Amino acid sequence: MPLSFLKKIVFSALFFSLTSFGFSLQAQESEESDDFLDIGGALRLNFFHTDYGGDKNPNDTQFTFDTWRINVHGEKDGVGINFEYRFYPTFNTHFIKQGWFYYNFSERTNLQVGITQVPFGNLQYNSHNWWFQGGYYVGLEDDHDMGFKLTHSKDNWTLMAAYFVQPEPSGPAYGSASFGIGGSGRYSYDIIPITGDKPWDYVLGDNEIPQSNQEKNQFNLRYTYDFAHNNNNTKLGVSAQFGGLYNSVQEETKRHIALATHLDGNYGNFNVKAQYAFMEHQVINDAGQGVDYLYMAAYGDPYAVASEMNIYTLGIAYSWDVDFGPVSNLNFYDDYTYFDKAASGFNDTHQNVLGVLASMGDMYVYFDIASGLNHPWLTDQFGTGLAQGSNDPRLNTRFNINIGYYF
Repeated sequence: MPLSFLKKIVFSALFFSLTSFGFSLQAQESEESDDFLDIGGALRLNFFHTDYGGDKNPNDTQFTFDTWRINVHGEKDGVGINFEYRFYPTFNTHFIKQGWFYYNFSERTNLQVGITQVPFGNLQYNSHNWWFQGGYYVGLEDDHDMGFKLTHSKDNWTLMAAYFVQPEPSGPAYGSASFGIGGSGRYSYDIIPITGDKPWDYVLGDNEIPQSNQEKNQFNLRYTYDFAHNNNNTKLGVSAQFGGLYNSVQEETKRHIALATHLDGNYGNFNVKAQYAFMEHQVINDAGQGVDYLYMAAYGDPYAVASEMNIYTLGIAYSWDVDFGPVSNLNFYDDYTYFDKAASGFNDTHQNVLGVLASMGDMYVYFDIASGLNHPWLTDQFGTGLAQGSNDPRLNTRFNINIGYYF
């Protein structure tokens, strides 16, 4: 057996054992060293049943793959790395979710460089469920981009400032490489160029002019203040986002902005997340004409989104510690989103997710009833709804169980 082939077998076996069983490597120069390297990941499956109003068939109910992922978190001499890469076999794509280097200047001040979470709205999530709130589907929840983020905290307040050169690098989609920018194979929703010559450009309508637009040079500011009262706390905050929207055919840069006020409160066993966000994009197509919609994408597929809207979200959760066999906690929740679109003739979108999260050691199981009107995912016609939508939409529903083991 060739030595090079044997080395590949040994390396593959070692890598598989590390990622599959979550083996944690602790690099310690001495008993007082804080250096470490943790390698982990997750495996998630989905069971679902859909009711979208079309003809009933056996494929309305499925038990299938969601994702598997690799996580690396390490630090040496004060410089660290945080990395996550995801694989979605059923979407025929894979991509980096996050990947940043960091340095802690002090306990109060931290710098992250790379693919890091955009500081906008309630963090880390504005939701309690597996589906996220509606803002995720227009790039305003758990978005990650390529840039620099500085965080400074003092007493009860935290200030975040960030500059992003461009969206995170995208992975392959439909068997086509994206060369890092502008592709639809990604975790978080971003504006992508629809040029008419990519496999995912099927989204263009007949006689529709392409939009070769992409996000460039985005700035973010986020400020929060945490009020403590009677063993409870309320975190209030404001967020602002401003950036360029570059059309490579016209060689012209327009702007996009987003603003938000947000609340994240813990009151006994209850958690409340409330947020108002406004977003506006100045969009032109490749003929230089202004249009009132743009294209965003994730997981390999794009769809049209209204260029201007108000987004209202409210989520309430109740945490209950239990002792039911392996189940240690049940978190009941209801998360609602309303999209109020500005363009004349565009119909509003609603999303509601009612459910419970069961915690069982390193396994977490979401039981969700997701309902939507003019929702791009909750429909037989994927991708429709967030732009013009239907003026007489049906309330579509999906019952979903997501089973995840995290190590």
